[in-house]
Amino acid sequence: MNLSLYIARRYLLSKKSHNAINIISGVSVCGVALATLALVCTLSVFNGFQELVAGFFTAFDPELKITAMESKTFDSQDSLIKQVRELPEVEVSTLCIEENAMIQYKNRQSVVTVKGVEDNFEQLTAIDSILYGYGDFILHDEIVDYGIFGAQLTSAIGSGIRPIDPIEVYAPKRNVAVNMANPTSSFTRDYLYSPGVVFAVNQEKYDASYVLTSLDFARRLFDYDTEITSLELKLKPEADVRQVQKNIRNLLGASYEVKNRYEQQADVFRIMEIEKLISYLFLSFILLVACFNIIGSLSMLIIDKKEDVRTLRNLGADNGLITRIFFTEGCLISFVGALVGILLGVGLCLLQEHYGLIALGSQGGFVVDAYPVAVQIGDVVLVFLTVLVMGGLSVWYPVRYLSKKLTNG
Repeated sequence: MNLSLYIARRYLLSKKSHNAINIISGVSVCGVALATLALVCTLSVFNGFQELVAGFFTAFDPELKITAMESKTFDSQDSLIKQVRELPEVEVSTLCIEENAMIQYKNRQSVVTVKGVEDNFEQLTAIDSILYGYGDFILHDEIVDYGIFGAQLTSAIGSGIRPIDPIEVYAPKRNVAVNMANPTSSFTRDYLYSPGVVFAVNQEKYDASYVLTSLDFARRLFDYDTEITSLELKLKPEADVRQVQKNIRNLLGASYEVKNRYEQQADVFRIMEIEKLISYLFLSFILLVACFNIIGSLSMLIIDKKEDVRTLRNLGADNGLITRIFFTEGCLISFVGALVGILLGVGLCLLQEHYGLIALGSQGGFVVDAYPVAVQIGDVVLVFLTVLVMGGLSVWYPVRYLSKKLTNG
């Protein structure tokens, strides 16, 4: 065993001549442990919220979404698109058209995004998990086309889940100038009926403005033939999403963009990552302040071990060894505090995950009743390394200075 580590370990575990030194050392360990615990719990809560939000999008967004880079639409009959749909890793593929339109129900109007999809959209996503009402997921039958509206949107136009009358949908005709004498002639009008269900993603972007309907209806409304705005894919369970995404990018080239679920909602998750980073920096500063408490403990220890230092000097120890002993002592205090804090933090997070000890508020007021948490090994390692680095930096110069003063005195 390294001599400086051996002596520092003895100093950490042995009883000091003054009980105050033991108390100060214990307070230092507790301070580092509490700051570490706060870091672990805070980062885990951010992870929990991120997974919660990702779960909402999972029910609506596909695993991979292919769009054109330089235009709004592309041809679904393109040979490259057909090759993508036939890849062995692809379980479900759906042609989609997303365009803006206006809907009207009685005297209320709203601008919406009409998303026309194929009938297999139900297999592409977990849309069934976010449907509410007394009907089924159906986009059309032999007589009419159906529209599944966002929950907030039905409230805005006052239609309810199952409106009595059909909802009018208006879209400007392609390549036709607006006739000011008769503006309505410049729009295509069609009707959507409700199957008796609405969806709720719990994200205003979707719930307040999206309408799901059949691909044929969207093509008829927007005057599209084989054009689509996106190709959405669901991969087989054993497929590596990142690898398949890379392969498709190589196959399609620079003319197409291939996004996974996180990239489709990049703005939302980027904001959450920034919030997480800011919280980490603030708590790291608090941790740094807690680490400075170690200096007081080491100062008392250096004074208490003055005779030991003199003995070591007589045995041939140089200034470097003396400094390393007390520096290692400070690092050991940081290490113990980090270990205790991480164990307590992970333990609390697991209890919160399984039992929901800390509630968000009154029952039913939020999407979830308790704070969501998700412990990630990467965050635990980051916190551990942060504590060790900050502990070492906070005691390096003070220990070096005090040790020189002691040895020169």
